[in-house]
Amino acid sequence: MDKEQLSKLIDRYLASSFTVNRRLSAITRDLLPDELTLDQSAALRYLRDNGCTTSSELAEIFCVGKSSITAIITRLSDKSLIERVPDEKDRRVTYLKATPEGERLTRQFDSKLEEMLCEYLSHFTDQEAFGFIELYEKLAAALVQARAESESEENR
Repeated sequence: MDKEQLSKLIDRYLASSFTVNRRLSAITRDLLPDELTLDQSAALRYLRDNGCTTSSELAEIFCVGKSSITAIITRLSDKSLIERVPDEKDRRVTYLKATPEGERLTRQFDSKLEEMLCEYLSHFTDQEAFGFIELYEKLAAALVQARAESESEENR
């Protein structure tokens, strides 16, 4: 692909990505329970799906600073949606875990989100939908791999 084609392709990606991200974020915010933000919901879903993790691991996964994760975690804890679980072997380590209420809220939200996304995915054929998701997952994997390689080079 020549440089001009690549530039046009990137422009198209940026324009559509902007629209999709902004519109879906706005729609998603409207579906959230009143007591949650998008970031809190994402952190809570991650904890529900992945079990116990530390705040440092969450900061790394969400590509944000530890102070940002601390604010999210504090608010979720204040709402009794997560609990802090001390490591039995190392008192310096504290794990975070979704409470049953946190899990319930995320399942409720996921149900609404699924209903909304089905409406938009209905504009695709099955083949287009699967192809889209496979390409999107490929992009996600490339981004994760690039970050891992970058961190590996920094640690040398």
